[in-house]
Amino acid sequence: MKKPLPFGKYLLLDRIAIGGMAEVFVAVVPGDEAPGKLYAVKRILPSLAEDSAFLTMFLDEARITAQLNHAAIVPVYELGKQNESYYIAMEYVPGQNLHAVLARQRSQGELLPIPITAYIASRLCDALDYAHRKHDAAGRPLHVVHRDVSPQNVLLSYDGEVRIIDFGIAQATTRAGASQPEVLRGKFSYMSPEQVLGLPVDRRSDVFAVGAMLYEMLTGRKLFAAGSDLAVLEKVRNAEVRPPSRFNPAVPRTLDSIVLHALAREVPERTAWASELRDALEPFVLGVGASSVARLMAFLFAVELQQELTRAKRLSHSADLMRVERNLPAPSEDEPGAHEGPVLRASPRGELD
Repeated sequence: MKKPLPFGKYLLLDRIAIGGMAEVFVAVVPGDEAPGKLYAVKRILPSLAEDSAFLTMFLDEARITAQLNHAAIVPVYELGKQNESYYIAMEYVPGQNLHAVLARQRSQGELLPIPITAYIASRLCDALDYAHRKHDAAGRPLHVVHRDVSPQNVLLSYDGEVRIIDFGIAQATTRAGASQPEVLRGKFSYMSPEQVLGLPVDRRSDVFAVGAMLYEMLTGRKLFAAGSDLAVLEKVRNAEVRPPSRFNPAVPRTLDSIVLHALAREVPERTAWASELRDALEPFVLGVGASSVARLMAFLFAVELQQELTRAKRLSHSADLMRVERNLPAPSEDEPGAHEGPVLRASPRGELD
């Protein structure tokens, strides 16, 4: 984008992602109480604005995520509608997703260090365990299952934080589309066997996905890879897994066992809770924390980090924000969407009001 695009109260600065359902922009709010604060604005693609199934999925993402308050889950601030386009405003996390990190490592012929791998997986498990055990305000279990845990949906910030995003296909008792016919959605290579087979899934499906990511981080190889989607789905159904140490001799046998337990094909034989996998990984973290991840990110993405710092510095300058704000045309009374805005905002309880 060559210049900021007005969108309701937001100024969309750059499009940073686009997928099958929505596009994501980094944005600011002119005159915000926190000058220079950046938001991630996710809006449904115009071609899907009339698709009730996609719209339900999009709105469910906001409603589910707004009830989750965890340091490793990117929070939703607002669900709104502007000119017939629904959007979600979230915290903007400067960094890269795990998919990009693994690709950069592979391009350099390197693997993630085992302690950093264990740390990333343990933070992810902590967030998922929180979501799996979450209750609503009345004390009823939400039974949240992410169902799309994958490297694309795990963010590593330049500050070293590990954050999970995109509850767009999450399962929950509060989900509006829960009674709709099930459609296979998500990244096939990280699905559990029961998810691929169309069987009921629970928290252990997410545990399997973390196991697949652990395997990839440890070996530099995608666990279930093939020449076609059908072939990938067949591999997932069979869930035949060789120990990670087969491809990375530095992996201890005890870590092999932990990964294989998380990747058990039969659900009752699998690690039962994400917290159990987190605790099992703890001895391999070896004191690694956010600062270690931050150093790795600075090394792998030196150019991208500098670009991010330059943008943040420019946007934090109040004169820049005020100048952009004064040049914005006010919506006319007859303009479609002139009176639209937030549909739901996050409340102090972490829900959308």
